[in-house]
Amino acid sequence: MDLFDKIAGLPGLHEQIVSAGRDPFGVCMDKMCSATEAIIQGRNVVLAGTNNYLGLTFDQDCVDAAHDALDRLGTGTTGSRIANGTYSEHRRLEDDIASFFGFASSMVFPTGYQANLGVISALAGPGDYILLDADCHACIYDGCRMTGATVIRFRHNCPEDLDKRLKRLDSKDTNKLIIVEGLYSMFGDIAPLAEFAEVKRRHKAYLYVDEAHSVGVFGEKGRGVAEHAGVLDDVDFVVGTFSKSLGSIGGFCASDHPKFPFLRFASRPYMFTASLSPSNVASVTTALGRLRSDPGLQETLWRNAHALYDRLSAFGLTLAAPPSPIIAVKIATQEQAVMYWNKLLQAGVYVNLAIPPGTPNSTSLLRCSASAAHTPEQIDWIAEAFGQVAEEMHAYEAQNAGRYLLRQSAE
Repeated sequence: MDLFDKIAGLPGLHEQIVSAGRDPFGVCMDKMCSATEAIIQGRNVVLAGTNNYLGLTFDQDCVDAAHDALDRLGTGTTGSRIANGTYSEHRRLEDDIASFFGFASSMVFPTGYQANLGVISALAGPGDYILLDADCHACIYDGCRMTGATVIRFRHNCPEDLDKRLKRLDSKDTNKLIIVEGLYSMFGDIAPLAEFAEVKRRHKAYLYVDEAHSVGVFGEKGRGVAEHAGVLDDVDFVVGTFSKSLGSIGGFCASDHPKFPFLRFASRPYMFTASLSPSNVASVTTALGRLRSDPGLQETLWRNAHALYDRLSAFGLTLAAPPSPIIAVKIATQEQAVMYWNKLLQAGVYVNLAIPPGTPNSTSLLRCSASAAHTPEQIDWIAEAFGQVAEEMHAYEAQNAGRYLLRQSAE
């Protein structure tokens, strides 16, 4: 009996993946040149898998704000806000987030992952019910496991299935928390939030929406899919991250409920984790200001997203969802996806390789994310690389199919 028996199959799987070329899960960026370019093993590579939707990681105002905070406040807080105190910058950022969403208050966390762990585990408990979209992110599932609540999964993006499951609970005098995402990170599909909000109202449930990938992307003011669908007022808890559109690290939850601020004294991932460093807080505060004042960022992002989506679609590639800044290409097998990924990197394009068990329905994907920082030339480069590799893969598959037929004939 060995402690590592539970992961005994992983070394073999990793060796199989690496045998096709580079390690897709251990790529080292030797040098970051910009929001959209890096040096990898001595070669310049266009980055098409960063989630850097607004391209703000190298925004000079954000960088200057982070430098100033480092000079004034040091490198870290060295403890939790409960133990070591709150910096005024934390409070300002929370006020800005609450104002941005039009809610009464917000809480910030060191990561988006911890935001979901911290809020879900503090909100729900034994005797409560959580209605969870089947395709929700791993951190949401982990937060649910910490609650002791009864967790019921419903079919992905299916208000009818949610409604059916809530009807069975109507006779129970208990709390019901619906958890969905705005924009789903793997396929790039959006939730039908108007329909979910209607179901929520009908059954007097709470609605919790993770807008991690949709803040800065959807909505007239960039507040996410709930704003885009016109139902932000129906959402009880909005959760998100600073590591996508806002170009830093951290997470948040905003709410209008008067007792929401008291979650600070019930959320273990909030109470027992060192708070966000001053430089992160400063860059996020500045990035949020850019998002609020510059609608051109979102316009450029969508122009690039549509351009890349249309080009990949024209090559006959199977795309997982309608246009969004997440453009996921479905690949028939895991082996083909790994080969495809390696060939793209050789062609100077970095994308995300997503394979089971980390994907819905055991699908293998090459996942792209468009950025407002991509130039038209970079979008062309990404598209041409996909077209070139698609031709090579078609030729490879045809050759292997021919060999298989010859072998079958010989037998």
